[in-house]
Amino acid sequence: MSTTTSSAPDVPRYADELAEEIEDLQHTGGSTDRALPTDRFIDRERSWLDYSARLLELAEDESTPLLERVRFLAIFAGGLDEFFMVRVAGLHGRLAVDIDGITPAGLSPREQLDLIATRAHELATRHAAAFEKLRPAIANAGIIISSYSKLTGAERDRIDAFFAEHVYPVLTPLAVDPAHPFPYISGLSLNLAVVVHDRESGREHFARVKVPPLLPRFVPVGGTRFVLLEDVIEEHLPDLFPGMEVTASSTFRVTRNEDLALEESDVDNLLAALERELARRRFGPAVRLEVAGSITDRVLSLLVRELGVTESQLYRIDGPLDLGALWGIADLDLPALKYPAIPQVTHPSLHATGDSNSAADVFAAIRQGDILLQHPYDSFTTSVQAFVEQAAADPAVLAIKQTLYRTSGDSPLVDALIDAAEAGKQVLVVVEIKARFDEQANIKWARALERAGCHVVYGLVGLKTHCKLALVVREEPDGTLRRYAHIGTGNYNPKTARIYEDIGLLTADPQVGADIADLFNHLSGYTKHRDYHTLLVAPDSLRPGLLRLIGNEAAHARAGNQARITMKVNSLVDEDVIDALYDASRAGVEIELVVRGMCALRPGVPGLSERIRVRSFVGRLLEHSRIFHFANGGDEQFWIGSADVMHRNLDRRVEALVQVRDPACRAALGAILDLALDDGTAAWLLQPDGDWVRRNLDPAGAPLADFQQTLAERSAARSTEVRTEARA
Repeated sequence: MSTTTSSAPDVPRYADELAEEIEDLQHTGGSTDRALPTDRFIDRERSWLDYSARLLELAEDESTPLLERVRFLAIFAGGLDEFFMVRVAGLHGRLAVDIDGITPAGLSPREQLDLIATRAHELATRHAAAFEKLRPAIANAGIIISSYSKLTGAERDRIDAFFAEHVYPVLTPLAVDPAHPFPYISGLSLNLAVVVHDRESGREHFARVKVPPLLPRFVPVGGTRFVLLEDVIEEHLPDLFPGMEVTASSTFRVTRNEDLALEESDVDNLLAALERELARRRFGPAVRLEVAGSITDRVLSLLVRELGVTESQLYRIDGPLDLGALWGIADLDLPALKYPAIPQVTHPSLHATGDSNSAADVFAAIRQGDILLQHPYDSFTTSVQAFVEQAAADPAVLAIKQTLYRTSGDSPLVDALIDAAEAGKQVLVVVEIKARFDEQANIKWARALERAGCHVVYGLVGLKTHCKLALVVREEPDGTLRRYAHIGTGNYNPKTARIYEDIGLLTADPQVGADIADLFNHLSGYTKHRDYHTLLVAPDSLRPGLLRLIGNEAAHARAGNQARITMKVNSLVDEDVIDALYDASRAGVEIELVVRGMCALRPGVPGLSERIRVRSFVGRLLEHSRIFHFANGGDEQFWIGSADVMHRNLDRRVEALVQVRDPACRAALGAILDLALDDGTAAWLLQPDGDWVRRNLDPAGAPLADFQQTLAERSAARSTEVRTEARA
């Protein structure tokens, strides 16, 4: 019988930005202007949960394709897990060590936890109800998640054989009695709480059975018919407790604090220290207990007491726990039940002569002019990956320098860097081994790169290196050296590049190349370089640079010049920047903000932000690009890069924004923003009170255009046009 693990590899973590924010809990930034209202910030925890609710709304929406609804249920579950592991855990940690303080939104840690508990319980209930409502819908489409009791005789025989051969050998029931203390329950593991009755003594006993995480959670019965693994185990509990009577069983699951507490003072031992800390991560305190609705009061009391959770940390779920495992169902090969595939086509500037589906000589193409990429609409394979692979294979290339934050486990980019080093090229790789939840994989890549002869560095002590940069130094036929660069908004990951929307710039601009070279020297050496011509770099120049650009627009508005700000980011929570935007709005600047996730700014407040509008796009792709546009009195500026408007990005990371100066690339960025702001494009709109309202129908009730689908159609049309021209 085939098996599928319960979680898909390289699943997009929609909570990545949130999950790395623990240090921001103590940030109390914001303007000291007493004329500004004290309630001008939306609580960030509320804002993230509202973002999670938008994902859930897509799962509840009957117009969403069936398996995409399943996928959104899985994404919601995974995101909520990370929210509790990091954000909620951090708030409990503050209370435990008596760190108080009021957030910019005016809440204490206890008030934030109360707000979270209310909202998270509501969302958890909606999530479970959405799954139960979806089950008959997917069953009508032939995907049946059956209970064991409803299997046919032949199906039971197959499942019984599967249990005997694959499940029973790896189960370990752990009893709880005076001789057996309550077992440690690892974070996010799915467990069965079992009560057995000893007929001889007349006593009842409690036992815990862990559901094996490496076995398929949805066990295939045949075709697209499945049964839950915990149901199979429950049916066979008598086999685990011979001579005893199983009187009750129910599932439960614990979420623990999984933040890393890493001391970076000894840089030489950073890898070893991180490996030790990863081993300790699973022993953090419990912050959430999920239990099946059928659990008995006696068993529940035992779990609550032994795990040390409070009533607000207890979540009763009427349905299966851990629906993150639904990725196994969402990934079924049933295209008719999914969104239409987004064609990944080669960027027109990178088409090989006579072949519109393969990459050209990337360096020759870049010499013709800057190339703006938007993934996944522009193929990552025939652009960024081709850039690195061609650099590794080109004998004229002398050096390659690249940052790696997250990439796939079998990344061709890592292979290309290894090939380049083995060919004698100078290869520098800045690996961020502390990318949350990817630490173990990054340690593996770092060691492999070192063994191949690459120069591997881990950035600057106390700062995560989050910028997305690649630099190639090439000797041209005339003997001169030329720098070619890629600056992106997303990770060098060919798998997530198919499901994350990101922007990238390929350029041979000498000034950009010189700036990036200086930045790499800063990361690998002891330079104090802080001045760049085309870059804004955190933690030195990015925050003041953004504030200067926003203030400049306010000055233009007061002078009667063209003034407009458009930003597309993942999150907007930095109070200083928000206050600067409020000031610009009061000065007369029209401000359009596209914020996928958390937004602490209140738009449309009279006298404060009536010229600010905020919208959000949540869909099949994870909107991940960061674009900043400033009208600048008519001499407009566009910037792209890795940084969100968050405290950690501006102050505690190495981030880079690059100014896009090529006219064609600027026009392409403008077209993306124009579509996002078009009244005919569906979006969620943020209200002054902090609520989000979905606008997906026009006044006549017809569906508005889908932002991502429209971009996909434009890309496909552009590719068709190029192929037609090539044939002509």
